[in-house]
Amino acid sequence: MTVEVTRAQVLSYRWHVQQLDRGSGIATGPTDCDILDLGIQNTGPDGAAWALFVRGTPQASPGDLALAWTLRGAPHSYRRADLPQVAVATAPLSDADAAKRIFDANRPLKAAGIGTLDALREVAGAMREIVDAPTVKGEMSAALTARMSEPYLRFCRPCNATHMYEMPFRLAALQAGLELRPNTSPPVLERIPGWGSKPYTRTGADADPRFDVIRGYLRFFGPADPKAVAAYIDAPVKDVKAHWPDDTVNVVVGGAPRSMLASDRDGLGAAPPDRSARLLGPFDPYLQLKDRELLVSDEARRKALWPTLGRPGAIAIGGEIVGLWRPRTSGKKLSIEVTPWEKLSKSDRRSLDEQAAALAEFRGVTLAGVTEKA
Repeated sequence: MTVEVTRAQVLSYRWHVQQLDRGSGIATGPTDCDILDLGIQNTGPDGAAWALFVRGTPQASPGDLALAWTLRGAPHSYRRADLPQVAVATAPLSDADAAKRIFDANRPLKAAGIGTLDALREVAGAMREIVDAPTVKGEMSAALTARMSEPYLRFCRPCNATHMYEMPFRLAALQAGLELRPNTSPPVLERIPGWGSKPYTRTGADADPRFDVIRGYLRFFGPADPKAVAAYIDAPVKDVKAHWPDDTVNVVVGGAPRSMLASDRDGLGAAPPDRSARLLGPFDPYLQLKDRELLVSDEARRKALWPTLGRPGAIAIGGEIVGLWRPRTSGKKLSIEVTPWEKLSKSDRRSLDEQAAALAEFRGVTLAGVTEKA
């Protein structure tokens, strides 16, 4: 039976399942955050650490979390203990999927008759041999370029040099048992202690259900459709449909057919009303959804929240995006510039001020104030 649900029910469900309604002190430890199963993109000045903080999770010590290039080639934070399962879950579903994920790098491989997964195995094997000590990305790239044959290389006009394509380099790193050292620019790769897995021996179809990316998207961004999931993974829609979970139920959101995991169906409408205010970072998981028009219906506002370059943060209250924010730093002082999309109540404004104070403390600076952009 197909059930019709409202936009408000969907946003409330996502807000709750992503634990944005948790206050500080509720989490049992620095890895007690469910969305770490899917990974948290670590982009921007506050990155994954702030995304965890606004979900009530205390700051982690160096050994708790690990950073790796995974989905869309972006750096994501995971529980260190989960990395072997994450490597399987984030692997392509098929050779066609692998070809799509590496974009234009697949053209010369295809022309040379080299299968994409075979090529990625070769890249991962070479990377594993090269990194016997922490290695800066540029040094890794130069060493790989010297080893790999012509179909793996391209001439880069900005660099005026020939080197490896970027996406195979990034997607092969975790398969090679390599993680990113946090807070390094340029990135530094190093071996994951105790890594014993061989690269690309299993596909994403072999993932543990807890870490399966399709299931993860449905769990944290449901209800959804295969097109949205495919866009999140950078996979072909055909592959996503072929690996669509059997235990889904049909729902309709605003007239559009979607699916969610049957075990999560009762979560729609079950969470109590929440007015928690959150200053979400530009790449917070809550903003990584692919049905942006559901979260922000106004096109001009969507463009302001998700510009091509220079994303702002989002002011969210109980699941609704109600404005934008940007940090302004001067020495050891932090100002928060906000652009509300609606008039905030006194209570909401107090909550917003509390979040700004928390961010300043998180960064180890003094809050100079919260100003509203004219």
